[in-house]
Amino acid sequence: MWEADVAIVGAGAAGLSLAHGLSAPVFRRRRLSVVLIDAPPGPLRPPRRTWCFWEPGSGRFDAAVTASWRHLRIRARTGDPIEGDISPLRYKMINSDDFEELVARQVAHNPCLRRLEATVETVEDVHGGAEVHVRDIDGLPAVVRARWVFDSRPLGSLPAARTTLLQHFHGWFVRTARPIFDPGTADLMDFRTPQPRSGLSFGYVLPLGRREALVEYTEFSSQVLSATDYETAIRHYAEEVLRLGDLKVLSTETGVIPMTDAPLPQQVGASVFRIGAAGGATRPSTGYTFAGLQRQTRAVAAALHHGRRPVPPPAHSARSRAMDAVLLRTLDSGRADGPDLFTLLFARVPMRRLLDFLDGRTRLREDLAIGLHVPIGPMLRSAVELPFLPRRPFDGP
Repeated sequence: MWEADVAIVGAGAAGLSLAHGLSAPVFRRRRLSVVLIDAPPGPLRPPRRTWCFWEPGSGRFDAAVTASWRHLRIRARTGDPIEGDISPLRYKMINSDDFEELVARQVAHNPCLRRLEATVETVEDVHGGAEVHVRDIDGLPAVVRARWVFDSRPLGSLPAARTTLLQHFHGWFVRTARPIFDPGTADLMDFRTPQPRSGLSFGYVLPLGRREALVEYTEFSSQVLSATDYETAIRHYAEEVLRLGDLKVLSTETGVIPMTDAPLPQQVGASVFRIGAAGGATRPSTGYTFAGLQRQTRAVAAALHHGRRPVPPPAHSARSRAMDAVLLRTLDSGRADGPDLFTLLFARVPMRRLLDFLDGRTRLREDLAIGLHVPIGPMLRSAVELPFLPRRPFDGP
């Protein structure tokens, strides 16, 4: 039996972020014991991926940042660019391997934090805490008993929702034969992609140098594509739209992010909590998760430091979630054209203010002003009907 004050289940972005926060000197002085349970190499361990977010100036994870940009661009279906300087914000990209290495260096200085490679079978409340039942890398059963358990594993199925879309993507890390990218500008949404029958699609380009970039094809829709269809879509975007010419694919990434108005509770037991995407850290309207889970894990660490009950707070305000529910319903119903809606927003709202809005950092009057730049009729119709729509299970990708 392993015993600890805190057990963290899963070593993805949320689990690692909480482990990093609990390895601060203040927790080492308090000798708060932590067990980080990581899945063994295999299908349960998250694949290599990138996380993006924006923040002003320097941040606590800058040592793991691959690249950052203060100049962003949107391209309408016509190819017309909409560009903006987001200073003092920086749009940052972190590679999961670099992030894990940064956290490993931090926790190595904390003798009270231990890592356990094991497959989690069950998590259950017991008197005075919770128990995590696992099988170690040799297949032997073991138990981790802790006062508090924070579970960051992906949900097996999504709760019932009025609207659920999937943000699914396939990307190439490429090196081109000629210098074609502008390292100072990131393309967040390029709508010069063939649009699906329902939902929307766009390209995404994060340049890492004049000849290297992450190039992705992304869809918001209810169904994922086949591997062949993803390859066809990204190849068309790279060759026919961007006209990159001769290139080498260095590596790939593929992912699926639920965009849902389903309630995702942070507390699932007397001593068991969810963090990260499973705990509602994903912004439903955008799919961005990293900033939300940082707010959650910082709040958990602060509560543990002050001896309070460490319930993770909602990563996004009730007002933000309500606005996202309206947007998701409007897109899913087809009442508004997705590319036109986003193009209009970025064309009429200063980019920095729009990023603040997407991160939930704007006031009510600013939200209302931004709302005037979207198709008001379709959005109002969606808002009026939402309270009467039933929540239905999602069949899955």
